Amino acid sequence: MRARYARPVRRERWPEIAAFGAAFAAVHALLWWLTSVSANLPLGDVTITYRRWIETGHASHFWVGIDADWVYPILAIVPMAAAALGGTASIGTGWLVLMVLLDAVACGFLWRFRPGGVRVVWWWLAFLLALGPISLGRIDTVATAVALVGVAFVASRPAVASALFTAAAWVKVWPAALVGVLLLLRPRHRGGVLAGALTVTALVVLVDVLFGGAAHLLSFIGQQTGRALQIESPLATPFMWAAAAHVPGAAVFYDQQILTFEVSGPGTHLAALVSTPLMAVVVVGGVGLALLAVRRGARRAEVAPVLATLLVAALVATNKVGSPQYVGWFAVPVVWGLVAGRGSARRFLPVAVAALPMAFLTQLIYPGFYDQVLSVQPWILVVLTVRNLLEVAVLVWAVVLLVRMPTDDRGRSHDREARSRMEA
Repeated sequence: MRARYARPVRRERWPEIAAFGAAFAAVHALLWWLTSVSANLPLGDVTITYRRWIETGHASHFWVGIDADWVYPILAIVPMAAAALGGTASIGTGWLVLMVLLDAVACGFLWRFRPGGVRVVWWWLAFLLALGPISLGRIDTVATAVALVGVAFVASRPAVASALFTAAAWVKVWPAALVGVLLLLRPRHRGGVLAGALTVTALVVLVDVLFGGAAHLLSFIGQQTGRALQIESPLATPFMWAAAAHVPGAAVFYDQQILTFEVSGPGTHLAALVSTPLMAVVVVGGVGLALLAVRRGARRAEVAPVLATLLVAALVATNKVGSPQYVGWFAVPVVWGLVAGRGSARRFLPVAVAALPMAFLTQLIYPGFYDQVLSVQPWILVVLTVRNLLEVAVLVWAVVLLVRMPTDDRGRSHDREARSRMEA
């Protein structure tokens, strides 16, 4: 028996639409304002780094990703250039307008879904508010919004979902994991899923080759390999406490090449070295658990968002990079779980709830009190530790749920059979 995804609501209620529109406008107006008044430049990547890349491209016709190696997949340059259509001096405003429009489009596609009577878009709006200005101030916003639109098509048009996930992955790599989930758990639609992914990839590669960027197309893959532990990453947490305790050698430093703050000290090099193999082990193990759950009788449609959550949590919790915008990735698998039927929505309720304080603690860390993180003040390290533990907890939850899902499904079947016998 196939799990039923949350049915689209056909009859629109204009008062609710108006209320959500007002809430959407208020939340995004607040986030926009916070990007300009918060400490630690939450829009700094846009107004400094992205602006410099676009200015260099316009002035000298030297484009990152085409004429030189780049940290991002090549499609990331498109929203950056689009934000500067009114001039690089106003790229910040152009970027925020673009992000608000993308969020509105994602809400439009997700508006139809309301498992349990509550529309999923309300949760996402609360999540954006909790995450704060960083939810608008990074390239990750683009990938997340596009991937959320893809979630709206997972049940009805997997090929379209795959194409959208692939497009998002050519902006920021992580949505490629969502394509993998579809390939593994939608076997009847595997041809369409593969076609959607390959079509988008072929178009991106073709355009990149025509512009002369073939030599740098995959340069983003190796850009992170040599870096140390970023201070916000879960793996860096014990070393941050060591720095706070003035352990010899333990300290926060700024990497001039990567342009980020990292932590040094005994054991940090080993932790950074182990992070990638650890991530691979967790990802492979999660895939194995998902396939085993399906083999034991769990519904593929309900296993898929759990596996997506596990993969995203693995990419965050075992990563040596701990940028605050990474927390925004969790919105996609959570929304997927909430729209994948009432049973799935009930399962995902704890994660949906836990994601809100996780996001808010992230906002406290950055941009709220990042200067105190850099000076390793104990109180903010407690906040950082709790946030990181929540990320690990989501990973553990997904692992445990994959292990238990077949048992849970059999239990529900037995309950239905028992009720049927009693009614007979």
